[in-house]
Amino acid sequence: MDTHEFVEKLHEDQQKAKQNEKRQGKAHANRKLPNKQHSTNK
Repeated sequence: MDTHEFVEKLHEDQQKAKQNEKRQGKAHANRKLPNKQHSTNK
């Protein structure tokens, strides 16, 4: 594998990681809804 291929793969992996963060909500943690309390916590 030459340097160019390595850099291409690295950029691709970084892009995938960025997309996964978006989908899982880590990028915007403050937008998450709060968890519901259990009904026993009254």
